Amino acid sequence: MTDASNLPGQRATSRMLRQRAQEFLASRKHANNLLDIMGYWDESTCSCLLTIEMIFMEVLRRGDMYMECSISLTISEPSPEIRYTTWLRECYEEVWKKIIASMEKNKSSIQLQALTTAMKLIAEEGKAAIEPRDNPGYHFPLHRWKLILMTLLSPEKDNTNLILRFQEITGYPDVLYYTWRCLPSLTPKRQPPEIYIKNLLELIDKISLPNEEEASKMLDNKELLCGPQEAAFTWDQSTVKRALNKVWACVMHWELTPQLHKQLLIVLLERVISHLEKPILLTDFLMDSLDVDGPVGVLALQGVFILVTKHNLEYPNIFTKLYSMFEPEIFHTKYKARLFYLADLFLSSTHLPEALVAAFAKRLARLTLVAPPEDILIILFFVGNLLLRHPGLKRLIDHPQGGEAPSNASTGAGDPFLMEERDPLLSNALLSSLWEIRALQWHILPSIASAAQFIREPLPSVEYDMASALERTSGHLFESELKNKVKDIMLTFERPNSMALPKGEKLLQYWQLTH
Repeated sequence: MTDASNLPGQRATSRMLRQRAQEFLASRKHANNLLDIMGYWDESTCSCLLTIEMIFMEVLRRGDMYMECSISLTISEPSPEIRYTTWLRECYEEVWKKIIASMEKNKSSIQLQALTTAMKLIAEEGKAAIEPRDNPGYHFPLHRWKLILMTLLSPEKDNTNLILRFQEITGYPDVLYYTWRCLPSLTPKRQPPEIYIKNLLELIDKISLPNEEEASKMLDNKELLCGPQEAAFTWDQSTVKRALNKVWACVMHWELTPQLHKQLLIVLLERVISHLEKPILLTDFLMDSLDVDGPVGVLALQGVFILVTKHNLEYPNIFTKLYSMFEPEIFHTKYKARLFYLADLFLSSTHLPEALVAAFAKRLARLTLVAPPEDILIILFFVGNLLLRHPGLKRLIDHPQGGEAPSNASTGAGDPFLMEERDPLLSNALLSSLWEIRALQWHILPSIASAAQFIREPLPSVEYDMASALERTSGHLFESELKNKVKDIMLTFERPNSMALPKGEKLLQYWQLTH
Protein backbone atom coordinates (compact mmCIF):
# COMPACT_ATOMS: atom_id res chain seq x y z
CA MET A 1 0.00 0.00 0.00
CA THR A 2 1.07 3.59 -0.61
CA ASP A 3 2.23 5.50 2.45
CA ALA A 4 -0.37 8.24 3.02
CA SER A 5 2.28 10.61 4.39
CA ASN A 6 4.08 10.52 1.03
CA LEU A 7 1.02 11.36 -1.08
CA PRO A 8 1.39 15.18 -0.99
CA GLY A 9 5.05 14.88 -2.00
CA GLN A 10 4.22 12.47 -4.83
CA ARG A 11 1.53 14.77 -6.15
CA ALA A 12 3.88 17.74 -6.07
CA THR A 13 6.51 15.70 -7.95
CA SER A 14 3.94 14.64 -10.56
CA ARG A 15 2.86 18.26 -11.13
CA MET A 16 6.47 19.38 -11.44
CA LEU A 17 7.28 16.61 -13.94
CA ARG A 18 4.24 17.44 -16.08
CA GLN A 19 5.18 21.12 -16.09
CA ARG A 20 8.74 20.36 -17.20
CA ALA A 21 7.41 18.02 -19.89
CA GLN A 22 5.17 20.76 -21.28
CA GLU A 23 8.10 23.18 -21.31
CA PHE A 24 10.26 20.60 -23.12
CA LEU A 25 7.60 20.05 -25.79
CA ALA A 26 7.00 23.78 -26.20
CA SER A 27 10.60 24.88 -26.82
CA ARG A 28 13.99 23.29 -27.47
CA LYS A 29 15.64 25.72 -25.11
CA HIS A 30 14.20 23.47 -22.36
CA ALA A 31 15.78 20.32 -23.83
CA ASN A 32 17.60 19.54 -20.59
CA ASN A 33 14.22 19.14 -18.91
CA LEU A 34 14.13 15.64 -20.40
CA LEU A 35 17.31 14.68 -18.54
CA ASP A 36 15.91 16.20 -15.34
CA ILE A 37 12.72 14.13 -15.70
CA MET A 38 14.70 10.92 -16.28
CA GLY A 39 16.70 11.72 -13.16
CA TYR A 40 13.56 11.26 -11.02
CA TRP A 41 13.03 7.69 -12.30
CA ASP A 42 14.13 5.85 -9.17
CA GLU A 43 12.43 8.32 -6.85
CA SER A 44 9.02 8.46 -8.56
CA THR A 45 8.88 5.69 -11.16
CA CYS A 46 5.15 5.72 -11.97
CA SER A 47 5.09 9.51 -12.41
CA CYS A 48 8.16 9.34 -14.64
CA LEU A 49 6.60 6.59 -16.76
CA LEU A 50 3.46 8.64 -17.36
CA THR A 51 5.48 11.79 -18.12
CA ILE A 52 7.90 10.03 -20.49
CA GLU A 53 4.92 8.39 -22.22
CA MET A 54 3.36 11.81 -22.83
CA ILE A 55 6.64 13.31 -24.11
CA PHE A 56 7.69 10.61 -26.56
CA MET A 57 4.23 9.93 -27.93
CA GLU A 58 4.13 13.61 -28.92
CA VAL A 59 7.73 13.50 -30.21
CA LEU A 60 6.89 10.47 -32.37
CA ARG A 61 3.73 12.11 -33.72
CA ARG A 62 5.69 15.24 -34.68
CA GLY A 63 8.49 13.23 -36.31
CA ASP A 64 11.19 14.92 -34.23
CA MET A 65 13.30 11.72 -34.16
CA TYR A 66 13.08 11.01 -37.90
CA MET A 67 16.51 10.96 -39.57
CA GLU A 68 17.39 10.40 -43.23
CA CYS A 69 20.20 7.92 -43.84
CA SER A 70 22.37 9.90 -46.25
CA ILE A 71 25.86 8.98 -47.38
CA SER A 72 28.32 11.87 -47.50
CA LEU A 73 31.77 11.61 -49.12
CA THR A 74 33.08 14.59 -47.19
CA ILE A 75 33.70 14.83 -43.47
CA SER A 76 31.83 17.75 -42.01
CA GLU A 77 30.47 18.87 -38.68
CA PRO A 78 26.85 17.68 -38.22
CA SER A 79 24.26 20.40 -38.17
CA PRO A 80 22.55 21.43 -34.88
CA GLU A 81 19.36 19.78 -36.15
CA ILE A 82 21.11 16.45 -36.66
CA ARG A 83 22.87 16.71 -33.29
CA TYR A 84 19.55 17.36 -31.53
CA THR A 85 17.81 14.48 -33.34
CA THR A 86 20.71 12.13 -32.51
CA TRP A 87 20.61 13.17 -28.86
CA LEU A 88 16.83 12.70 -28.74
CA ARG A 89 17.14 9.21 -30.19
CA GLU A 90 19.81 8.32 -27.63
CA CYS A 91 17.49 9.49 -24.85
CA TYR A 92 14.70 7.39 -26.33
CA GLU A 93 16.90 4.27 -26.24
CA GLU A 94 17.84 5.04 -22.65
CA VAL A 95 14.17 5.45 -21.77
CA TRP A 96 13.42 2.02 -23.21
CA LYS A 97 16.11 0.46 -20.99
CA LYS A 98 14.48 2.09 -17.97
CA ILE A 99 11.00 0.91 -19.02
CA ILE A 100 12.19 -2.69 -19.35
CA ALA A 101 13.96 -2.44 -15.99
CA SER A 102 10.75 -1.12 -14.43
CA MET A 103 8.86 -4.18 -15.71
CA GLU A 104 11.22 -6.29 -13.62
CA LYS A 105 10.47 -4.42 -10.39
CA ASN A 106 8.83 -6.19 -7.45
CA LYS A 107 6.01 -3.66 -7.18
CA SER A 108 3.05 -4.74 -9.29
CA SER A 109 1.74 -1.22 -9.99
CA ILE A 110 5.10 -0.17 -11.47
CA GLN A 111 5.29 -3.32 -13.59
CA LEU A 112 1.82 -2.82 -15.03
CA GLN A 113 2.39 0.86 -15.75
CA ALA A 114 5.71 0.08 -17.46
CA LEU A 115 3.99 -2.50 -19.67
CA THR A 116 1.21 -0.04 -20.55
CA THR A 117 3.72 2.69 -21.42
CA ALA A 118 5.73 0.26 -23.56
CA MET A 119 2.61 -0.75 -25.49
CA LYS A 120 1.62 2.85 -26.20
CA LEU A 121 5.10 3.76 -27.40
CA ILE A 122 5.26 0.69 -29.66
CA ALA A 123 1.86 1.57 -31.12
CA GLU A 124 3.01 5.13 -31.86
CA GLU A 125 6.39 4.02 -33.18
CA GLY A 126 4.68 1.65 -35.58
CA LYS A 127 2.65 4.53 -37.01
CA ALA A 128 5.38 7.21 -36.99
CA ALA A 129 8.61 6.39 -38.80
CA ILE A 130 11.92 7.08 -37.06
CA GLU A 131 13.96 6.32 -40.17
CA PRO A 132 13.24 5.55 -43.83
CA ARG A 133 11.66 2.14 -44.47
CA ASP A 134 11.88 -0.18 -47.44
CA ASN A 135 8.15 -0.80 -47.11
CA PRO A 136 6.33 2.47 -46.38
CA GLY A 137 3.15 0.60 -45.38
CA TYR A 138 2.81 -1.42 -42.20
CA HIS A 139 5.62 -1.50 -39.61
CA PHE A 140 5.92 -3.40 -36.31
CA PRO A 141 8.91 -2.62 -34.00
CA LEU A 142 9.94 -6.25 -33.62
CA HIS A 143 13.23 -5.52 -31.79
CA ARG A 144 11.33 -3.75 -28.99
CA TRP A 145 8.68 -6.46 -28.89
CA LYS A 146 11.35 -9.09 -28.22
CA LEU A 147 12.56 -7.11 -25.22
CA ILE A 148 9.05 -7.14 -23.74
CA LEU A 149 8.63 -10.89 -24.30
CA MET A 150 12.06 -11.60 -22.81
CA THR A 151 11.00 -9.69 -19.71
CA LEU A 152 7.70 -11.58 -19.45
CA LEU A 153 9.59 -14.89 -19.75
CA SER A 154 11.87 -14.06 -16.86
CA PRO A 155 13.89 -17.00 -15.46
CA GLU A 156 13.91 -15.38 -12.01
CA LYS A 157 10.49 -13.82 -11.36
CA ASP A 158 6.94 -15.17 -11.58
CA ASN A 159 5.17 -12.82 -14.01
CA THR A 160 1.66 -14.28 -13.84
CA ASN A 161 0.01 -10.90 -13.14
CA LEU A 162 1.99 -9.17 -15.88
CA ILE A 163 1.10 -11.90 -18.41
CA LEU A 164 -2.55 -11.56 -17.45
CA ARG A 165 -2.44 -7.87 -18.38
CA PHE A 166 -0.49 -8.73 -21.53
CA GLN A 167 -3.37 -11.02 -22.56
CA GLU A 168 -5.61 -7.98 -23.02
CA ILE A 169 -3.24 -6.63 -25.67
CA THR A 170 -3.18 -9.88 -27.68
CA GLY A 171 -6.67 -9.00 -28.93
CA TYR A 172 -4.82 -7.04 -31.64
CA PRO A 173 -4.09 -9.41 -34.57
CA ASP A 174 -0.62 -7.98 -35.22
CA VAL A 175 0.35 -8.33 -31.55
CA LEU A 176 -0.74 -11.96 -31.54
CA TYR A 177 1.05 -12.71 -34.82
CA TYR A 178 4.40 -11.21 -33.84
CA THR A 179 4.24 -12.76 -30.38
CA TRP A 180 4.11 -16.21 -31.97
CA ARG A 181 6.84 -15.26 -34.43
CA CYS A 182 9.19 -14.27 -31.61
CA LEU A 183 8.58 -17.19 -29.25
CA PRO A 184 10.77 -19.85 -30.99
CA SER A 185 13.87 -17.65 -30.73
CA LEU A 186 13.17 -17.12 -27.00
CA THR A 187 12.63 -20.81 -26.17
CA PRO A 188 15.85 -22.60 -25.14
CA LYS A 189 16.50 -26.18 -26.17
CA ARG A 190 18.37 -26.95 -22.94
CA GLN A 191 16.65 -27.24 -19.57
CA PRO A 192 15.62 -23.74 -18.37
CA PRO A 193 14.81 -22.70 -14.77
CA GLU A 194 11.41 -23.69 -13.35
CA ILE A 195 10.18 -20.09 -13.21
CA TYR A 196 10.91 -19.64 -16.92
CA ILE A 197 8.88 -22.78 -17.76
CA LYS A 198 6.00 -21.53 -15.62
CA ASN A 199 6.03 -18.12 -17.33
CA LEU A 200 6.19 -19.68 -20.80
CA LEU A 201 3.29 -22.06 -20.13
CA GLU A 202 1.31 -19.19 -18.61
CA LEU A 203 1.96 -17.07 -21.72
CA ILE A 204 0.97 -19.82 -24.16
CA ASP A 205 -2.17 -20.45 -22.12
CA LYS A 206 -3.16 -16.77 -22.29
CA ILE A 207 -2.57 -16.19 -26.02
CA SER A 208 -4.78 -17.82 -28.61
CA LEU A 209 -3.84 -19.45 -31.89
CA PRO A 210 -6.75 -18.87 -34.28
CA ASN A 211 -7.24 -20.87 -37.44
CA GLU A 212 -7.32 -19.09 -40.80
CA GLU A 213 -11.05 -18.37 -40.64
CA GLU A 214 -10.82 -16.97 -37.11
CA ALA A 215 -7.76 -14.91 -38.05
CA SER A 216 -9.65 -13.45 -41.00
CA LYS A 217 -12.50 -12.43 -38.70
CA MET A 218 -10.01 -10.83 -36.30
CA LEU A 219 -8.58 -8.73 -39.13
CA ASP A 220 -12.06 -7.68 -40.24
CA ASN A 221 -13.39 -6.76 -36.82
CA LYS A 222 -10.41 -5.47 -34.85
CA GLU A 223 -7.96 -2.64 -35.32
CA LEU A 224 -4.21 -3.15 -35.42
CA LEU A 225 -1.92 -1.96 -32.66
CA CYS A 226 0.57 -0.51 -35.16
CA GLY A 227 -0.87 1.37 -38.07
CA PRO A 228 -4.43 2.14 -39.18
CA GLN A 229 -6.98 -0.53 -40.04
CA GLU A 230 -6.18 -0.27 -43.78
CA ALA A 231 -2.45 -0.91 -43.20
CA ALA A 232 -0.90 -3.70 -45.26
CA PHE A 233 -0.62 -6.28 -42.48
CA THR A 234 -0.88 -9.94 -43.50
CA TRP A 235 -1.47 -12.96 -41.28
CA ASP A 236 0.59 -16.00 -42.31
CA GLN A 237 -1.08 -19.01 -40.70
CA SER A 238 1.72 -21.42 -41.65
CA THR A 239 4.30 -19.20 -39.91
CA VAL A 240 2.27 -19.09 -36.70
CA LYS A 241 1.62 -22.82 -36.67
CA ARG A 242 5.27 -23.60 -37.40
CA ALA A 243 6.30 -21.34 -34.51
CA LEU A 244 4.05 -23.19 -32.08
CA ASN A 245 5.43 -26.56 -33.17
CA LYS A 246 9.02 -25.36 -32.72
CA VAL A 247 8.27 -24.09 -29.22
CA TRP A 248 6.50 -27.27 -28.18
CA ALA A 249 9.28 -29.48 -29.56
CA CYS A 250 11.60 -27.83 -27.03
CA VAL A 251 9.10 -27.96 -24.17
CA MET A 252 8.56 -31.71 -24.47
CA HIS A 253 12.24 -32.42 -23.71
CA TRP A 254 12.34 -30.53 -20.40
CA GLU A 255 12.19 -32.16 -16.99
CA LEU A 256 9.12 -31.06 -15.05
CA THR A 257 8.09 -30.83 -11.43
CA PRO A 258 4.65 -32.33 -10.59
CA GLN A 259 3.05 -28.87 -10.60
CA LEU A 260 4.62 -27.91 -13.95
CA HIS A 261 3.69 -31.34 -15.32
CA LYS A 262 0.04 -30.64 -14.55
CA GLN A 263 0.24 -27.10 -15.96
CA LEU A 264 1.84 -28.37 -19.17
CA LEU A 265 -0.90 -30.98 -19.70
CA ILE A 266 -3.62 -28.35 -19.23
CA VAL A 267 -2.00 -26.04 -21.79
CA LEU A 268 -1.40 -28.96 -24.14
CA LEU A 269 -5.03 -30.13 -24.06
CA GLU A 270 -6.73 -26.73 -24.13
CA ARG A 271 -4.42 -24.72 -26.40
CA VAL A 272 -1.83 -26.74 -28.27
CA ILE A 273 -2.74 -30.27 -29.30
CA SER A 274 -5.17 -29.31 -32.07
CA HIS A 275 -2.41 -27.27 -33.80
CA LEU A 276 0.42 -29.81 -33.65
CA GLU A 277 1.59 -31.22 -36.98
CA LYS A 278 2.28 -34.71 -35.54
CA PRO A 279 0.27 -35.19 -32.33
CA ILE A 280 1.06 -38.91 -32.38
CA LEU A 281 4.59 -37.99 -31.18
CA LEU A 282 3.00 -37.18 -27.81
CA THR A 283 2.25 -40.88 -27.25
CA ASP A 284 5.26 -41.73 -25.06
CA PHE A 285 4.86 -38.58 -22.97
CA LEU A 286 1.15 -39.22 -22.37
CA MET A 287 1.71 -42.91 -21.59
CA ASP A 288 4.28 -42.01 -18.96
CA SER A 289 1.94 -39.36 -17.57
CA LEU A 290 -0.85 -41.93 -17.23
CA ASP A 291 1.20 -43.69 -14.55
CA VAL A 292 1.19 -40.58 -12.35
CA ASP A 293 -1.53 -40.52 -9.71
CA GLY A 294 -4.04 -37.72 -9.28
CA PRO A 295 -4.91 -34.98 -11.75
CA VAL A 296 -1.85 -35.60 -13.96
CA GLY A 297 -3.08 -39.10 -14.83
CA VAL A 298 -6.62 -37.82 -15.53
CA LEU A 299 -5.35 -35.06 -17.82
CA ALA A 300 -3.09 -37.54 -19.62
CA LEU A 301 -6.12 -39.79 -20.11
CA GLN A 302 -7.87 -37.00 -22.01
CA GLY A 303 -4.80 -36.66 -24.24
CA VAL A 304 -4.78 -40.39 -24.93
CA PHE A 305 -8.50 -40.25 -25.73
CA ILE A 306 -7.83 -37.55 -28.34
CA LEU A 307 -5.06 -39.65 -29.90
CA VAL A 308 -7.25 -42.77 -29.92
CA THR A 309 -10.33 -41.12 -31.44
CA LYS A 310 -8.73 -38.61 -33.81
CA HIS A 311 -5.32 -40.04 -34.67
CA ASN A 312 -5.98 -43.82 -34.65
CA LEU A 313 -3.70 -44.63 -31.72
CA GLU A 314 -3.99 -48.26 -30.56
CA TYR A 315 -3.61 -48.72 -26.81
CA PRO A 316 -5.03 -52.08 -25.68
CA ASN A 317 -4.40 -51.51 -21.95
CA ILE A 318 -6.28 -48.23 -21.77
CA PHE A 319 -9.28 -49.80 -20.01
CA THR A 320 -7.09 -51.35 -17.33
CA LYS A 321 -5.50 -47.96 -16.72
CA LEU A 322 -8.88 -46.22 -16.69
CA TYR A 323 -10.20 -48.81 -14.23
CA SER A 324 -7.33 -48.19 -11.83
CA MET A 325 -8.08 -44.46 -11.74
CA PHE A 326 -11.38 -44.94 -9.93
CA GLU A 327 -10.08 -44.72 -6.38
CA PRO A 328 -11.63 -42.84 -3.42
CA GLU A 329 -8.92 -40.16 -3.75
CA ILE A 330 -10.34 -39.02 -7.10
CA PHE A 331 -13.28 -37.39 -5.30
CA HIS A 332 -10.94 -34.87 -3.74
CA THR A 333 -9.53 -33.48 -7.02
CA LYS A 334 -11.08 -30.82 -9.18
CA TYR A 335 -10.61 -32.97 -12.30
CA LYS A 336 -13.03 -35.71 -11.21
CA ALA A 337 -15.74 -34.42 -13.58
CA ARG A 338 -13.30 -34.77 -16.46
CA LEU A 339 -12.60 -38.39 -15.46
CA PHE A 340 -16.31 -39.31 -15.32
CA TYR A 341 -16.95 -37.66 -18.68
CA LEU A 342 -14.01 -39.39 -20.38
CA ALA A 343 -14.86 -42.77 -18.84
CA ASP A 344 -18.40 -42.47 -20.17
CA LEU A 345 -16.99 -41.81 -23.66
CA PHE A 346 -14.49 -44.69 -23.45
CA LEU A 347 -17.26 -47.09 -22.37
CA SER A 348 -19.80 -45.87 -24.91
CA SER A 349 -19.21 -48.76 -27.31
CA THR A 350 -21.75 -51.58 -27.13
CA HIS A 351 -19.13 -54.07 -28.40
CA LEU A 352 -17.05 -54.11 -25.22
CA PRO A 353 -16.93 -57.42 -23.26
CA GLU A 354 -19.66 -57.64 -20.63
CA ALA A 355 -17.14 -58.74 -17.99
CA LEU A 356 -15.18 -55.51 -18.55
CA VAL A 357 -18.22 -53.23 -18.34
CA ALA A 358 -19.55 -55.15 -15.32
CA ALA A 359 -16.27 -54.50 -13.51
CA PHE A 360 -16.62 -50.75 -14.07
CA ALA A 361 -20.27 -50.78 -12.96
CA LYS A 362 -19.42 -52.72 -9.81
CA ARG A 363 -16.35 -50.62 -8.94
CA LEU A 364 -18.35 -47.41 -9.35
CA ALA A 365 -21.17 -48.81 -7.21
CA ARG A 366 -18.67 -49.70 -4.47
CA LEU A 367 -17.29 -46.15 -4.53
CA THR A 368 -20.74 -44.76 -3.68
CA LEU A 369 -20.08 -45.98 -0.11
CA VAL A 370 -17.43 -43.27 0.33
CA ALA A 371 -18.30 -40.70 -2.33
CA PRO A 372 -19.67 -37.19 -1.64
CA PRO A 373 -23.41 -36.77 -2.39
CA GLU A 374 -22.98 -34.90 -5.68
CA ASP A 375 -20.63 -37.61 -6.95
CA ILE A 376 -23.06 -40.37 -5.95
CA LEU A 377 -25.62 -38.89 -8.33
CA ILE A 378 -23.10 -38.88 -11.17
CA ILE A 379 -22.18 -42.51 -10.46
CA LEU A 380 -25.85 -43.52 -10.51
CA PHE A 381 -26.32 -41.90 -13.91
CA PHE A 382 -23.13 -43.54 -15.14
CA VAL A 383 -24.09 -47.04 -13.98
CA GLY A 384 -27.56 -46.56 -15.46
CA ASN A 385 -25.97 -45.80 -18.85
CA LEU A 386 -23.82 -48.93 -18.66
CA LEU A 387 -26.88 -51.11 -17.94
CA LEU A 388 -28.73 -49.56 -20.89
CA ARG A 389 -25.87 -50.21 -23.29
CA HIS A 390 -25.41 -53.79 -22.13
CA PRO A 391 -28.80 -55.36 -21.29
CA GLY A 392 -27.07 -58.56 -20.16
CA LEU A 393 -25.77 -56.70 -17.12
CA LYS A 394 -29.30 -56.42 -15.70
CA ARG A 395 -28.57 -59.69 -13.90
CA LEU A 396 -26.34 -57.65 -11.58
CA ILE A 397 -29.48 -56.04 -10.18
CA ASP A 398 -30.70 -59.32 -8.65
CA HIS A 399 -27.87 -61.81 -8.92
CA PRO A 400 -28.70 -65.21 -7.38
CA GLN A 401 -25.43 -65.20 -5.42
CA GLY A 402 -25.75 -61.73 -3.94
CA GLY A 403 -28.94 -59.79 -4.38
CA GLU A 404 -28.79 -58.47 -0.83
CA ALA A 405 -26.04 -56.60 0.96
CA PRO A 406 -23.24 -58.84 2.28
CA SER A 407 -22.66 -59.52 5.95
CA ASN A 408 -20.31 -56.52 6.32
CA ALA A 409 -21.60 -53.89 3.91
CA SER A 410 -19.02 -51.28 4.89
CA THR A 411 -16.14 -53.44 3.65
CA GLY A 412 -17.93 -55.65 1.14
CA ALA A 413 -17.01 -58.82 3.03
CA GLY A 414 -18.83 -61.83 1.54
CA ASP A 415 -19.08 -60.17 -1.87
CA PRO A 416 -17.24 -62.18 -4.59
CA PHE A 417 -16.17 -58.91 -6.23
CA LEU A 418 -12.42 -58.25 -5.77
CA MET A 419 -12.05 -54.52 -5.26
CA GLU A 420 -8.24 -54.68 -4.99
CA GLU A 421 -7.81 -56.57 -8.28
CA ARG A 422 -6.17 -54.27 -10.88
CA ASP A 423 -7.34 -56.25 -13.93
CA PRO A 424 -11.08 -55.61 -14.44
CA LEU A 425 -11.53 -58.95 -16.23
CA LEU A 426 -10.34 -60.81 -13.12
CA SER A 427 -12.46 -58.90 -10.61
CA ASN A 428 -15.40 -61.42 -10.50
CA ALA A 429 -17.83 -58.56 -11.13
CA LEU A 430 -20.25 -60.83 -13.04
CA LEU A 431 -20.59 -63.02 -9.93
CA SER A 432 -21.63 -60.08 -7.76
CA SER A 433 -24.60 -57.73 -7.58
CA LEU A 434 -25.23 -54.01 -7.30
CA TRP A 435 -26.29 -54.21 -3.64
CA GLU A 436 -24.58 -50.85 -3.00
CA ILE A 437 -27.12 -49.08 -5.22
CA ARG A 438 -29.97 -50.93 -3.54
CA ALA A 439 -28.74 -49.57 -0.22
CA LEU A 440 -28.83 -46.02 -1.60
CA GLN A 441 -32.64 -46.21 -1.84
CA TRP A 442 -32.65 -45.35 1.87
CA HIS A 443 -30.12 -42.52 1.63
CA ILE A 444 -30.76 -39.51 3.87
CA LEU A 445 -30.88 -37.16 0.85
CA PRO A 446 -34.14 -37.52 -1.08
CA SER A 447 -32.50 -36.70 -4.41
CA ILE A 448 -30.08 -39.62 -4.07
CA ALA A 449 -32.71 -42.02 -2.74
CA SER A 450 -34.96 -41.11 -5.69
CA ALA A 451 -32.15 -41.51 -8.26
CA ALA A 452 -31.32 -44.97 -6.88
CA GLN A 453 -34.88 -46.18 -7.49
CA PHE A 454 -33.97 -47.11 -11.08
CA ILE A 455 -32.51 -50.36 -9.72
CA ARG A 456 -36.00 -51.78 -9.06
CA GLU A 457 -37.94 -50.09 -11.86
CA PRO A 458 -37.85 -50.54 -15.64
CA LEU A 459 -34.76 -48.81 -16.97
CA PRO A 460 -35.32 -45.64 -19.02
CA SER A 461 -35.16 -45.94 -22.79
CA VAL A 462 -32.72 -43.02 -23.26
CA GLU A 463 -29.27 -42.64 -21.71
CA TYR A 464 -28.48 -39.88 -19.26
CA ASP A 465 -26.54 -36.97 -20.72
CA MET A 466 -23.37 -37.12 -18.60
CA ALA A 467 -22.18 -33.65 -19.66
CA SER A 468 -25.36 -31.93 -18.51
CA ALA A 469 -25.57 -34.16 -15.42
CA LEU A 470 -22.06 -33.15 -14.39
CA GLU A 471 -22.87 -29.50 -14.88
CA ARG A 472 -26.19 -29.76 -13.04
CA THR A 473 -25.04 -31.67 -9.98
CA SER A 474 -21.59 -30.24 -9.39
CA GLY A 475 -21.73 -27.91 -6.43
CA HIS A 476 -25.51 -27.44 -6.54
CA LEU A 477 -26.83 -30.36 -4.52
CA PHE A 478 -26.50 -28.71 -1.12
CA GLU A 479 -28.19 -25.51 -2.33
CA SER A 480 -31.08 -27.41 -3.85
CA GLU A 481 -31.67 -29.33 -0.63
CA LEU A 482 -31.72 -26.09 1.33
CA LYS A 483 -34.27 -24.60 -1.04
CA ASN A 484 -36.50 -27.64 -0.67
CA LYS A 485 -36.56 -27.58 3.14
CA VAL A 486 -35.89 -24.02 4.25
CA LYS A 487 -37.95 -20.97 3.39
CA ASP A 488 -36.30 -17.59 2.85
CA ILE A 489 -36.47 -15.56 6.05
CA MET A 490 -36.77 -11.81 5.89
CA LEU A 491 -34.15 -10.41 8.24
CA THR A 492 -34.69 -6.65 7.79
CA PHE A 493 -37.92 -4.86 6.94
CA GLU A 494 -36.51 -1.35 6.95
CA ARG A 495 -33.09 -0.44 5.67
CA PRO A 496 -31.05 0.95 8.62
CA ASN A 497 -29.75 4.47 8.08
CA SER A 498 -27.98 5.03 11.40
CA MET A 499 -26.74 3.21 14.47
CA ALA A 500 -30.21 3.50 16.04
CA LEU A 501 -32.93 0.89 15.55
CA PRO A 502 -35.55 1.80 12.91
CA LYS A 503 -39.00 3.07 13.82
CA GLY A 504 -41.57 0.48 14.79
CA GLU A 505 -38.95 -2.16 15.59
CA LYS A 506 -40.54 -4.85 17.80
CA LEU A 507 -37.33 -5.24 19.74
CA LEU A 508 -37.81 -1.77 21.22
CA GLN A 509 -40.67 -3.13 23.33
CA TYR A 510 -38.25 -5.39 25.22
CA TRP A 511 -34.99 -3.48 25.14
CA GLN A 512 -34.01 -0.01 26.32
CA LEU A 513 -30.69 1.75 26.07
CA THR A 514 -29.74 3.17 29.47
CA HIS A 515 -27.34 6.04 29.84
